[in-house]
Amino acid sequence: MTEERKKQKTPRGAAVEILNRIDQQGAHAEPLLDSLLSGTEIRNPRDRGLLTELVYGTLRMRGRLDWIIARHYRGDFSTLEIPVRNILRTGVYQLFFTDRIPAFAAVNEAVAVAKKGCPAAAGLVNAILRNVLRKKEQIAWPEMAKDPGKAIAVLHSHPRWLVDRWLDRYGIDETIAVCRVNNTIPPLAVRVNGLKTSREKAVAALAAEGITAKTARFSQDGIILTTPAAGLRETAAFRDGLIRVQDEASQFVARLCAPQPGERVLDLCAGAGGKTLHLAALMKNRGNITAVDLHPDKLRLLAAEAGRLGVTIMETHPGNATGTPEAFRGAFDRVLLDAPCSGLGTLRRNPEIRWRIAPADLEKCAQIQRRLLRSAALCVRPGGRLAYTTCAVTPEENENVVADFLAGHPAFTRISPEGIPPELIDADGFFRTFPHRHGTDGFFGAVFIRAI
Repeated sequence: MTEERKKQKTPRGAAVEILNRIDQQGAHAEPLLDSLLSGTEIRNPRDRGLLTELVYGTLRMRGRLDWIIARHYRGDFSTLEIPVRNILRTGVYQLFFTDRIPAFAAVNEAVAVAKKGCPAAAGLVNAILRNVLRKKEQIAWPEMAKDPGKAIAVLHSHPRWLVDRWLDRYGIDETIAVCRVNNTIPPLAVRVNGLKTSREKAVAALAAEGITAKTARFSQDGIILTTPAAGLRETAAFRDGLIRVQDEASQFVARLCAPQPGERVLDLCAGAGGKTLHLAALMKNRGNITAVDLHPDKLRLLAAEAGRLGVTIMETHPGNATGTPEAFRGAFDRVLLDAPCSGLGTLRRNPEIRWRIAPADLEKCAQIQRRLLRSAALCVRPGGRLAYTTCAVTPEENENVVADFLAGHPAFTRISPEGIPPELIDADGFFRTFPHRHGTDGFFGAVFIRAI
């Protein structure tokens, strides 16, 4: 074996490294995977696919995997070192959720990863995985009739506290539907950049490069890719700024603002700016958009994306959105607050979130959201519009925040969003989407008008 080959990462070893960083450093799977796959350490397309499946599959099914492992380990599974836990999880995932990997290969490769990363545990890993393999058909699962919350949490791999909340709100059948869809691979949606092309031309441009797509179910700016598009960012359509990756539900956030050409618009928590740049497209690149974010790195990414998409009306402003400058007071026709939140509406894309968020975190998020919403309100001119959105599905971060805001801001009136498909407006007049109902991420939105 050549020295170069020895240095090449294996997909199983790389998966464990990524899972360790997620657990130990609070990192997110997507950027870690993107960084690794954009390099040359794992070159074989089949290995790259296995790496992606192991990372996301293990994160999605962690609850079920841990149940299995705990029943084949004589001690307390939670006391094992994180790397050992993740080696076992990836091994058991292959035994239960892949049909192209021989069982002996899954076990042997897991032991090889252990020998390299934590050699003292290699024997334990070997013993547990072989024990799981021998007793694979004898595992005792929680019974739905005795304890639905426990059964759903284990079998569908979600935290018990979250399952219990959904049971109270939706009942058993819909809770199972939510959990099932959260464990599926989400569709890859892109937004067509109206400043450069039409949806029909974008679909044709992608087809010319071997990527087939269909129009989105709800968003008039969206298309859904129907073939694997691992090289999407290398296509001419992407390089030329005809499209931007963006979930279909997210594509409605800018539309809640209903911005008009020539107006002055504020995006108070812009991030990397997918919604900011959509605002510019809806304004036909006429007017002015101020994009604020606490993180200068994100604003630099936003500026680069603006260049790719041909947006010229945007200026960035690094700073804390809870303290708006005096010059912002009452200065904007439209203000968008896409608030930082728990992200529980994006569990298909970000499965690590479910193991990271605790009930107490929801109120912490809500406290920040209330402060940000008060700050955003100060920036709206009389007669102007304010949109508040999250990618959360919890009342604490959504309806409760809105109710608190209206109670303390009599100058603002909530209105039903305009230009949004009626299927995405709930009985209370909120914009609301769910993965299991609409095939999109879970989003919430409320729109307010300030009195003249």
